[in-house]
Amino acid sequence: MRPNSNIFLYGKGIFSTIAFSSGKAFLWEKHWRRLTDNAAKVGIDLSEHTEQSTRDALDDEIATSGIADGRARVTFSDESPSEIWPGESEPKTKLSIIVAEQRVVPQPFKLTISPFPVNSRSPLAGVKSCNYLENILALGEAKKRGFHEAVRLNERSHITSASMANIFWLKGDKLFTPALSTGCLAGTTREFVLGNVDCEEVEVAINELDSAAAIFLTSAGIGIVEASRFDGRDLLESTHEILKYLRN
Repeated sequence: MRPNSNIFLYGKGIFSTIAFSSGKAFLWEKHWRRLTDNAAKVGIDLSEHTEQSTRDALDDEIATSGIADGRARVTFSDESPSEIWPGESEPKTKLSIIVAEQRVVPQPFKLTISPFPVNSRSPLAGVKSCNYLENILALGEAKKRGFHEAVRLNERSHITSASMANIFWLKGDKLFTPALSTGCLAGTTREFVLGNVDCEEVEVAINELDSAAAIFLTSAGIGIVEASRFDGRDLLESTHEILKYLRN
């Protein structure tokens, strides 16, 4: 990584975390579509990286790792020199892939509310950018208070997501999740749920979770996590159909 590159100086890159089982990537087409969409939004050139070449590289890394069931992070980083800090290097987009075991999810899983808002009008809203420090700080703040994750609100105080995952909740027999207009990430697991389970996308305040019967977090890295506690309130274990698709 060059010290004058856009990725080094500004975190100009995009990534996607992909779950795999028995050595095969899950929801690959959805991940590739989001990578190309995000690349266009932040101005990253993918012309030297085709879907097939990227998938081949991913499959090779998974096979080499020896891990049957795990997760892989596919990252495209802008290695071109910054206009503000120019240097003698050619514009280039680098592909990097790392592979690891599935994340260990602690139980009981405790959820709180983050004091750090999401800006739904940010040019990075909905983009899985390598500039992920806000998410990491939100997660770290929750852990310092003894929680495992935190619900983030946008500037209009609407539920947006968790720090590192999408969020769903159950009221009565109906499932809800924040609409993309809140600034939440268009997660691939979120998209999978919406395509298989009856769910309403909404813009609502945090008090909606006060009467939720169950709260679920979803991402490729964790699959599904059902919260056991929300800000000190115990939640009963659910039997909702979402679990048959995504339970680890």
